[in-house]
Amino acid sequence: MGRFAPSPTGPLHLGSLFTALASFTHARHNRGQWLLRIDDLDTPRNKAGSADVILTTLETFGLHWDGEVYCQSQHLDDYQVFLSELEQGQHTYRCTCSRKLLADRFLDNPSSNNLHIYPGTCRGKSNPCGIPHAIRVKTDDKIIAFHDGLQGRINHNLAEQSGDFILKRRDGIIAYQFAVVVDDYLQGVNHVVRGCDLLEETPKQIYLQQQLGFPSPAYMHVPVIVDRHGYKLSKQTLATAVDTKAPNLTLFGLLRLLKQNPPDELNDAPVPELLDWAILHWCTDELALCSAVSV
Repeated sequence: MGRFAPSPTGPLHLGSLFTALASFTHARHNRGQWLLRIDDLDTPRNKAGSADVILTTLETFGLHWDGEVYCQSQHLDDYQVFLSELEQGQHTYRCTCSRKLLADRFLDNPSSNNLHIYPGTCRGKSNPCGIPHAIRVKTDDKIIAFHDGLQGRINHNLAEQSGDFILKRRDGIIAYQFAVVVDDYLQGVNHVVRGCDLLEETPKQIYLQQQLGFPSPAYMHVPVIVDRHGYKLSKQTLATAVDTKAPNLTLFGLLRLLKQNPPDELNDAPVPELLDWAILHWCTDELALCSAVSV
């Protein structure tokens, strides 16, 4: 069972549709279900109407999901249940460090190679719950190792490369790392196909799955699309909304970027015929160890 989990911060761009197509085709090729999740927890970034636009765009390209759309905002109680479980097991602590405090530390140590790693300032403290705080998970000097379906063997030392990361932000919003673990568990997701930009986040999620006793899905991180300057297509780099006027032509181009090598005679084929071909012939051999493709 696979899934696609866009954030409703704007319309889908070509890079997100690329990932959706890979995830959809992989699931259907393996005769699995493909679920749709709306990652709408980061409410300050959400844009009204974006979720509906995303759904319409997916339907235009023939990427039809199974079951009801899963919205994170409807599962706040679930996150709290599992967060409380970690807290009761003493796997977490309250952190009152502000962004400014951490930024000042970075300025004071410009030559350090580990400035992105939280220094554990609050780990030994008993910060009261009545003051603004984030919830961090305790990590240890442990190697998280897994095999990625495209990127091969991954080894990650949590303490050295991640540190104690945030599960719940100071503003009360559940962090992505924690939410995605709970979501995948609740939805029964056992195959995750997503972009290589999230590869380094996967060990954190596997660690949380281990702490909570959840099974870990199989992971496959497909390349991200980059522009001619080498920048990943994203909303942050002002990537434009995907053109829906000729969905079959766009899909054909994306299948080529996915190194599926569709035959030229399918260039003008309707969307259903293109997807049927892609599902039948899905093969990731030429994507192995590839982290980016250029448009």
